[in-house]
Amino acid sequence: MNPYVLTILLSSLGLGTTLTFASSHWLLAWMGLEVNTLAILPLMAQHHHPRAVEATTKYFLTQATAAAMILFASTTNAWLIGEWDIDNLSHPLATTVAIAALALKIGLAPVHFWMPEVLQGLDLLTGLILSTWQKLAPFALIMQLAPAIDPMLLTMLGLTSTLVGGWGGLNQTQLRKILAYSSIAHMGWMIVILQYAPQLTLLALGTYIFMTSAAFLTLKLSSTTKIGTLTMAWSKSPIMVATTALVLLSLGGLPPLTGFMPKWLILQELAKQGLPLTATVMALAALLSLYFYLRLCYAMTLTMYPNTINSITPWRTRSTQLTLPLALTTTIALGLLPITPGILLMAS
Repeated sequence: MNPYVLTILLSSLGLGTTLTFASSHWLLAWMGLEVNTLAILPLMAQHHHPRAVEATTKYFLTQATAAAMILFASTTNAWLIGEWDIDNLSHPLATTVAIAALALKIGLAPVHFWMPEVLQGLDLLTGLILSTWQKLAPFALIMQLAPAIDPMLLTMLGLTSTLVGGWGGLNQTQLRKILAYSSIAHMGWMIVILQYAPQLTLLALGTYIFMTSAAFLTLKLSSTTKIGTLTMAWSKSPIMVATTALVLLSLGGLPPLTGFMPKWLILQELAKQGLPLTATVMALAALLSLYFYLRLCYAMTLTMYPNTINSITPWRTRSTQLTLPLALTTTIALGLLPITPGILLMAS
């Protein structure tokens, strides 16, 4: 893609998200979401592959539907209450339609079906943008809407997402689909705690972005999209395989890695709020996700591809990709657990 066009598209992505962040009026927020969607479509379709075009079409249709629902919710609220402010969305019909639309935007279960299919048709870097940056603007709106939404609805959305995210990834062999289901499960963790401790939602979102970025950048560096191909990675780059296995375990939420921190704090907060059953279901759903992360770790570190040549081949060319972003995200994804007390101090 032409670098000037790429710069314009990436700037528009940033502009759309910033516009939604800064808006207090529903029309301005909707406009930001639309700019965001329109800016990523050319990035998704840039390879002109039938799968990429199909994924772009599916993404466009779901996002357009969600945008229309947001417009419907905001105009309904303005008609019935006389308010366009995001904070004053108080009519039950308007709030329910708005949260359904935003759930569709970020791929929460039960409106998650587009997410694995779309991610499977994209290249890894565009998939990374879709899994991280594209979640920010809708999440900002969900956080502003949270006080007006029925807590039971948010809890059900969160529980369904963690269960579907864990269950759906079990029988997948395509890494992009596994990461899509991982994204759905993580979104569930963020939503379930939103009304009780929004700062924990932000913490979970931040750690999710770093861990997912590390996973996507590793797969990009090793040009891997299937579990079978992972088995060849250890002979090419043993150190990267070791750190990637740790990143995957961090995504699964195992101590002493960064991913354990948000899960631990969220379960603690749910128990404090008198929701032990919800906390138990969330912890059990995390085990489902942990299984398919362990499956990836097993494939990477403990299995050997039948045709692997153990010697370093002289014709293997060095990668020209930047490895600094991967190093930074991997470090953050592995080593932030010791600063948990500091984060709790800032949050309080």
